[in-house]
Amino acid sequence: MSEFIGAPATTWNRVEHEDMKVKDWIVPSFGKLTEGFDVVITGIPLSRSSISASAASEYPDFFRKSWQFFSTYSIDDNVDFRHLHVADLGDVKMHGTNILQCHTNIERAMMDIQIYCPNSFYVQIGGDHSITAPIVRAITQHTGKRVGIVQFDTHLDLRATESDGPTNGTPIRQLLDTGVVRGADVYNIGLHGFYNAPSLIKAADEYGVNRITLKQFRKNGAEQQIAEVMNSLKEKVDIVYVTVDMDVLDITYAPGVPASTPGGMRSDELFDLLYEVGKYDFVYGMDFVCLDPHRDSREQQTVKTGVYAFLTVMTSRFVHLYSEKNTVTM
Repeated sequence: MSEFIGAPATTWNRVEHEDMKVKDWIVPSFGKLTEGFDVVITGIPLSRSSISASAASEYPDFFRKSWQFFSTYSIDDNVDFRHLHVADLGDVKMHGTNILQCHTNIERAMMDIQIYCPNSFYVQIGGDHSITAPIVRAITQHTGKRVGIVQFDTHLDLRATESDGPTNGTPIRQLLDTGVVRGADVYNIGLHGFYNAPSLIKAADEYGVNRITLKQFRKNGAEQQIAEVMNSLKEKVDIVYVTVDMDVLDITYAPGVPASTPGGMRSDELFDLLYEVGKYDFVYGMDFVCLDPHRDSREQQTVKTGVYAFLTVMTSRFVHLYSEKNTVTM
């Protein structure tokens, strides 16, 4: 058990049958931290630290509610990944007004999760992007390893903490300023358009952050781009953490983000990138952040895109990393 994690608002009953939905697959293990799961999910319902007005704190709940629309079978890979053992640990407890206390709770919850679920892949569902900083701090503290970051984002998130504080605009800067990660170990993929100020580009240059624009990625393709990034990181770091800011997507594909922009990534491009990410066993964990269900379309297209992105990673890990111990094909 962890005193920093509680049951979520949405619960469900698992029903195992031939045509399983995702809601029938994921094990509700609220607050019960145990070994034996390939993947553990934690909701982090925090959005008070968002620069833009946001209800991203609602996404963990909407994420779970959308499981009924997805099955455990991937037609693209012709696999049923139901044999991947996945548990939902519940939501990290948030303080009503104190953002720093919220971040402390996230950090302590992540420490507990790593202690009691030592062999799992860790997935966090935000929440705004500020949650990435305490998560990565807990990972480096627990493992003592050098951590690299792959960031899918429209923004650099390098605003100065002195002026902006512990917000969703500063998580990478927080980690760099405190020496938790090194700039050379950060790879931001998907930057585009007119959404990063010259001062942030200057900061990225000073820290040595690797920037891969959307145009560059499209020239390389997903497989080549991720291979280049991962091969470079493998020479420098021990483990990799992946953070997916859903505002990397074009507003057409993701209207439900607080900082939605034109000119961004297509949803299929993000899925392709995440499928490639899932192939690498030194990817330690990841998060999905900055998705506001209340800004979304009536059909909840952004909410469903987030679930699809998560399932894409799960399929890839199942096919490429768990195939020896599981039956993967239909």
